[in-house]
Amino acid sequence: MTVTTTQGRFVVLEGGDASGKSTQSARLATELRSRGLSVLETFEPGAGPAGGEIRHLLLHGPEAITPEAEALLMAADRALHVAHVVVPALERGEWVVSDRYLPSSLVYQGIVRGLGVDAVDRVNALATGGLEPDVVIVLDVPDEVAVARAARHPDRLEREGATFQAAVRAGYRALAPVHGWVLVDGGGTADEVAARVFAAVEPLLPRGAR
Repeated sequence: MTVTTTQGRFVVLEGGDASGKSTQSARLATELRSRGLSVLETFEPGAGPAGGEIRHLLLHGPEAITPEAEALLMAADRALHVAHVVVPALERGEWVVSDRYLPSSLVYQGIVRGLGVDAVDRVNALATGGLEPDVVIVLDVPDEVAVARAARHPDRLEREGATFQAAVRAGYRALAPVHGWVLVDGGGTADEVAARVFAAVEPLLPRGAR
């Protein structure tokens, strides 16, 4: 199939740790490519050399990080990500599928860290230049499912514990209707979840790719 389009689209997958974002981001990118679209897969934090250094500080650094520093480091990473990765791809007419974006900061630092959603949003307005995704898909799983899927070698945020992670999932559920994010059931098989994710993206496809 050959599809010609100059209209880049920005798709973001979100959710708490162990929600299946990385798996579903890759599956969505594969599905979009099968329909003739040029797709760039990316992620936050840590895309690019400088972003990788910021990611290391955030998730594996040698010292404790305050909520304020955490929010600012995330915003710095996002500014680089937008300028060097996302915007150039969109200008080339590519679809960008990102594992995390601004919604993560609104939930993790704004709600769970207690900095306030509005305060975090203001900081990130400078970082993003106002770039909004075409769709944000939040993979929602029950607490017990997330616990069962927990990483064997957790990073700093993953080590925050069950109460923290449950608060993250609750934060996404609270903000989704306010910001127009699409809440998708992340339970079931990978194929079942992929079908739900694609259904949320399908309305954005050019006619020849549907």
